[in-house]
Amino acid sequence: MTYPAPHRPFAPAIISADFKTYPADFIVKELMDVDFSGQGEHLWVHVCKVGMNTAFVAKLLANWANICIRDVGYSGLKDRHAQTYQWFSLRLPKRGLPTTAFDEFIKEYLKEGECLTLIAHHWHDKKLHRGTHKANAFTITLRQVTGEVSAINAQLAHVGQMGVPNYVGKQRFGHDGDNIHQAKVFFEKICSSGKPYKPFKKDTDKHSLYVSSARSMIFNALVSKRVQLGCWDKAISGDVFNLDGTGSIFCADIDDEIIRRVAEQDIHPTAPLFGVGELKNSDESLRIYQSVLAQDEFELFKNGLLKVGVKLTQRPLRLRIYHLDWQWSDNNLTLHFELPTGSFATSVLFAVCEHLIQNR
Repeated sequence: MTYPAPHRPFAPAIISADFKTYPADFIVKELMDVDFSGQGEHLWVHVCKVGMNTAFVAKLLANWANICIRDVGYSGLKDRHAQTYQWFSLRLPKRGLPTTAFDEFIKEYLKEGECLTLIAHHWHDKKLHRGTHKANAFTITLRQVTGEVSAINAQLAHVGQMGVPNYVGKQRFGHDGDNIHQAKVFFEKICSSGKPYKPFKKDTDKHSLYVSSARSMIFNALVSKRVQLGCWDKAISGDVFNLDGTGSIFCADIDDEIIRRVAEQDIHPTAPLFGVGELKNSDESLRIYQSVLAQDEFELFKNGLLKVGVKLTQRPLRLRIYHLDWQWSDNNLTLHFELPTGSFATSVLFAVCEHLIQNR
């Protein structure tokens, strides 16, 4: 995680572990529920990639199909240093497959340690848009694990039942937090200008990353404060709640029914992702939010986000883990679980592991 340093709800049972020693130690699969029409001008392709980021793969697919990058769609961004399975869509108005076989095309673009394989393709009448898939399935192998096995097993069972704080993963902040540094430079520039913010088209993706990093940093500070206060997984006065597995949010007075639903993870307390809009939190929940925002280090980020005009939204404070199980092989531990889109497997690892050693 990146500044400010987050709090953990409990002491990790895993003292240390090697992380992402090999790409297959971190496997991610998009869980997509689509009934392909077999018609239309969009060719959906399912790929397995290793050593490449999603944006680069999208450019390769555009080159293969000889189309503009804007005609390539994908649902989510996937890690580079991993073995990931995801869908892309290619808009081909004449429904003509590329003349060069994909395996032949990709050979000249692959570098050492990289792999891109086309698994399946289907015609469909809709483009693939961001956030279409509802969940990701993870298979993560931790090597050279140190810690008491019985304590690790007990803690994994606990987080599988209770969830973990929904921190935004450190990959959002770039290598050594560089995205935060770049966001500061970006916000200083636009805030010192008397002109309205209006980016050039070529800068849109870059600026979106800075905005996301800044909002995520503030959100992580909010989660950390609620963890410190012992209420990241409990309802407090003035909370805004999220219905599990949906984008639905609502406000409610705290009564026995709300307490029961939070305990059963049917609903989750949320915190705002800073931006322009009506703030729904009130009472104690609002006071905690305002105490975090009042920190001097967030002043530039708040002003920059307001000038950009990003809209305020709510994000759950708790991350529910689905179908968690694990196996041991000597001192290697392999975890299997599913998470909703927009959440981070590293948040699960952060809750149970004190030191992750990554040699990539």
